[in-house]
Formats: sequence, structure tokens, C-alpha cells
Amino acid sequence: MAQLRSAIVVFVVLTLITGVAYPALVTLIAQTAFPHQANGSLIEKDGKPIGSALIGQTFDDPRYFWGRPSATSPVTYDAGSSTGSNLGPTNPDQKKAVQERIEAIRKAHPEQSGPVPGDLVMASASGLDPHISPAAAQYQIGRVAQARVLSEDRVRQLVASHTEERVLGVLGEPRVNVLRLNLALDEATKGIPSRQ
Repeated sequence: MAQLRSAIVVFVVLTLITGVAYPALVTLIAQTAFPHQANGSLIEKDGKPIGSALIGQTFDDPRYFWGRPSATSPVTYDAGSSTGSNLGPTNPDQKKAVQERIEAIRKAHPEQSGPVPGDLVMASASGLDPHISPAAAQYQIGRVAQARVLSEDRVRQLVASHTEERVLGVLGEPRVNVLRLNLALDEATKGIPSRQ
């Protein structure tokens, strides 16, 4: 009986510490120090949430910059099923998917003759990446500028102003948040008819 009582006491104490006190403390610290990030890093337009800075969205309209492909299924960029394709580089299905994406990107950008940036044709490990490399954004400038009836220089300026540098100057790579860039494009072209 003494052992059972001890086990119950340990169970209750550990439950209170690890199941109540610790999560409450972490939540309090996060909400105090990092409220934007703790609440999903939501991006709002006209007071309504339209996405997260942490989760990509599908853009396929020529007027917008396109992000990385998403490997989540059945819905792309589904945070509830974050995953990579788990297909290796020599897998025939992976090779076929990447080749089809390369052909689609080349068709949409006939003015480009250089190699297609890898992040435009290969999904990230999570399948949710909201960023593309500056090279992937530069690759798309001609198409977006033409569809938006903007100069390439103006679109290039928007890309440059939305390029995030390495964290603390050393961690990660420079990157462009696709949703934020596309929102800036919408703002820059208010009242300007675009080509469809």
C-alpha cells in the first residue's frame, strides 16, 4: 500500500509539474516576449488574417511570385500533414516530378536561359516553406513585371526590399517571404490594370 501511495503521489506531482506548471510557464514567457510568433506569425490585410509568415501558400497566377512546391497531401501547404515526399534523388517518381516542374517553369519564363533555381522545383523537407531564395525571386521578375505592367526595375526593388538577411548575420541563407512580397506587389499596383 505504501508503494502504491508513493506512486500516486509521484504521478500527481509530475503531472502538475510537466503537464500544468511547465506548459503554463512556457506559454506565459512566449506570450510576453514573442506574442506575434507565439500566435502563429499571422499576416493580416484589412484587419483579417490571410496567412502566416511561417507557412507557404499556393500562388499560380502569373501576376504573383510562386513559392516552393509543397509535398503535403492531399492539400498543398497543409500544416496538419507537414512532410517531405521522402523520395530520394534517384527515385524515378521524384525525377519525373522535378522534370515536369522544370518544364513548367521554363514555359512560364521563356526569357530565361539559365538554370532553374532548385527551390522552384523541389519541395522543402516540411512541405510548408514560405520562402524562396533571392535567385528564385530574380528568376521570376520578368514574368511578374510583364503581368503587372510594371518595370522590371520596380519589381526588382520590391524583391530587394523584401529579402530577409541571415539571422544574426550568420544563420541560414538570405530569403524572400513569398506572401509578403506578393502583398507588396498588390499594394504597388493598386489601380493599375494588369495583363491576364
